[in-house]
Amino acid sequence: MTPPARTQAAIELLDQIIVAAREGGAAADTLIARYFATRRYAGSKDRRAVRELVYSAIRKAGDRPEDGRSAMLLVADADPAVAETFDGSTHAPASIAKDEPRARAGVAPQWLTKALRASGLDGAALTDLAGRATLDLRVNRLVTDRAAVLAALPEAEATEKAPDGIRLPLGTNVELLPLFNGGALEVQDEGSQIVGLAMQAKPGQRIVDFCAGAGGKTLALAAAMADQGAILACDTDRNRLARLAPRATRAGATIIDTMLLNPGRERDALVEWSGQADGVLVDAPCSGTGTWRRNPEARWRLTPDRLSRLQSTQQQVLSAASSLVKPGGALVYIVCSLLDAEGTDQVSWFLNAHPGWQVDRFTLPAGAEHGHGIRLEPGRDGTDGFFVARLIRAC
Repeated sequence: MTPPARTQAAIELLDQIIVAAREGGAAADTLIARYFATRRYAGSKDRRAVRELVYSAIRKAGDRPEDGRSAMLLVADADPAVAETFDGSTHAPASIAKDEPRARAGVAPQWLTKALRASGLDGAALTDLAGRATLDLRVNRLVTDRAAVLAALPEAEATEKAPDGIRLPLGTNVELLPLFNGGALEVQDEGSQIVGLAMQAKPGQRIVDFCAGAGGKTLALAAAMADQGAILACDTDRNRLARLAPRATRAGATIIDTMLLNPGRERDALVEWSGQADGVLVDAPCSGTGTWRRNPEARWRLTPDRLSRLQSTQQQVLSAASSLVKPGGALVYIVCSLLDAEGTDQVSWFLNAHPGWQVDRFTLPAGAEHGHGIRLEPGRDGTDGFFVARLIRAC
């Protein structure tokens, strides 16, 4: 592909991504993979170059653009080499017209930027939300230790704060690594590893991972517990939860059971665990504002109505999960969001609605106190953004 053809391909992909964001369609990565699956003539360098153009445009456009061309013009304005590809030749975008409209540049849609500012983010802290993510992995202590992994992977480096974290160069195909296939490594952002430490899991405990998804934090809990005790991993998404069993087998984690839940009827399915868990981890569904480094088009999908629905879900999940905690046990609430409406404000709601609970202050290797818990920020901590709080049920 010529450079102009690459720019035109990026514009076509952006058109698809914009429609998907508006209508709740597939993620950008999925659309990019589909696009090139039908264009075998595009080599690996072409695919990388087009992908880079697409994500550069996504990161620059705060509001969801009207079309891909208006977003790509933001990239052209900042890069003369890209601007030159708008030459109107075969397979190229048309020449740039005088005063042609651009997408609105920014960190996020204006209503969302206002909410983030109200949550204590400003200046560089906002700009860093749309930066580039790192490739972090967690070393599985059930199989090996970090020193052995670092010795086996010269290209790896230890993460600064997560005790079992390593970082690999972007673009590394992790699934081809023998250590990965042998269960020694799991892909997990350093921030995700750190907030999971708030559970303070110990060997022999009984812990519920209430919103386990595909089990990233579940597997970290199993390693922290030295594969001794019991973990129940729950979720309402059958497909995501189904991915946990083969991951647990690969990781050598034998204490994990899974349970598929019906939304709104979680307590009925978990009656045998009522008041029995030493700890319950709630990695709640959220807006994902802390993960824009990995999913920058998510900014275009979030609306005030969707945020309100997520808040209702978070409250419902917190209430159901709290019923499983035994007296003196811990409820750990995590969201990969930087909005107070999904973080510390939800803890305030919970404390008001559920007497007999109190905040347990704790420390982590990263982050800073924020409201009722600790918040990690991409710019300050070099991780995805998270809020985590630890609550104790009265004895």
